[in-house]
Amino acid sequence: MKKYLLPIIPLCSAISLNAQNSTQGVMKFEKQIISAESYESVAVFDVNNDGKLDLVSGAYWYEGPAFFRRHYIGPVKQYGEYWDDFSTIPFDVNNDGKVDIITGGWFGKTLVWKENPGGDKEWKIHEIATPGNIETTRAFDLDGDGVVEIIPNTPNDPLIIYKHDSTSQTFIPIKISDRKSGHGLGFGDINGDGRTDIVVPEGWFEAPKKPFEEKWTFHAAFNLGTVSVPVIVADVNNDGLNDLIVGQGHDYGLDWYEQRKNNKTGNSSWIRHAIDPYNSQYHTMLWEDIDNDGAPELITGKRYRAHNDHDPGSADLCGIYYFKWNKESFSKQIVSYGTKGVGLYFVTADLTGSGRKDIIVAGKDGLCVFYNKGNR
Repeated sequence: MKKYLLPIIPLCSAISLNAQNSTQGVMKFEKQIISAESYESVAVFDVNNDGKLDLVSGAYWYEGPAFFRRHYIGPVKQYGEYWDDFSTIPFDVNNDGKVDIITGGWFGKTLVWKENPGGDKEWKIHEIATPGNIETTRAFDLDGDGVVEIIPNTPNDPLIIYKHDSTSQTFIPIKISDRKSGHGLGFGDINGDGRTDIVVPEGWFEAPKKPFEEKWTFHAAFNLGTVSVPVIVADVNNDGLNDLIVGQGHDYGLDWYEQRKNNKTGNSSWIRHAIDPYNSQYHTMLWEDIDNDGAPELITGKRYRAHNDHDPGSADLCGIYYFKWNKESFSKQIVSYGTKGVGLYFVTADLTGSGRKDIIVAGKDGLCVFYNKGNR
C-alpha cells in the first residue's frame, strides 16, 4: 500500500489556510435551520404538485419555498437516539403521479415505501422486503433503462437488488451474492466495459450483460474498511480509469484510491491517497458540481453521533465540507464548521432558482438548508 501523498498538516492549520484563501473562489453558504427533529435523512421533491420543491425528512414534509409549514407523514419508530428511517428515496411506486418515498432502518430490518396520499393525511406504509439490518439504502439505474433500482446496504446479509415492476407495482428481489455485503456500497464502471458494477468493502461485483438474468462475478480487489455509503466511483485524475473515493463511516479517514492498470495482465491495482485523515465518520458523500465550474466537487462531512459517541473522533467538532480537485490533490473548503454535521442521506438542489445547488442536510443535530450564495 502506497503511503499518503498529501503533506501532513494539523487540522487547525488547514482551516486557517481555507480562511486565508476565502477570496479566491471559495463558495459562501447561508444557513437556515428548518427543524431540530433528529432524523438522519432528507430528500427534496414536489410533494403536493404545486410546482415548488419541498423537503421530506422522517415523520414530516416541509412546504416550499419557505419550509415554515410542516405536514405530518406518519410515525417513525425510535430506538434510543435513533429514528429507524435511514434513507429518503423519491419514487412514484404506484404510478399515480404523486412521488412516494422509500426507506428502511437498521433496527426494524425492513425496507418499505410510504405512499403519498396527495393531501394532509398519513402516508400508508407498504412493506417491500425484510433484507436484514439496513445501514442505509441507495437508488441507482443499474441496467440503464431509465428507472432506478433500490439497493439497501445490509452489512450482515447478502446483497439484494430490488427492481420495480410497473405492472404489479411491486419490487422484484434479485440476489447478487450469498456473501455478506459489508458496510459500504458504491456504483460505477470499474473495468471500462460500459456496465455499472457494484463496489463493496472487500471488492467489486462485475455486472454481466444482462444484470438481472446472469451471474455477477466478484473480484476481491481491496479491503476498504467500514466505509461510506456511497463509495464514489469516478475518474478523479482523468486518466480514463475510474477511481474510488472512500470515507470511513465509523473511523478517521477520507481517501481516494487510484486505479492503475497493468497493460500486460490487464489487472488493476489500487493506490491510496489521503484527502483528509484528520476527521472521522465520513459516512456519506456526493460528487457534484457545487461551484458551477463544470467539474464535480466532493461534498461530505462528519456524521453527528454516528454510534452515540462510541466511534473514534466522536468528541471532535462536526463540519460540512466540499473538496475541490486541483489536478494533483484535493483542497478542503468549509461549508459549516462546529455546529452541524451530516446524517446518513443528504441531497443538493437549487431551491431558489439561482442556478446554484444548495445543500440540504439532516441529522441528529437537526435539519438545515445551506443556501449557495456563490463566490465570496
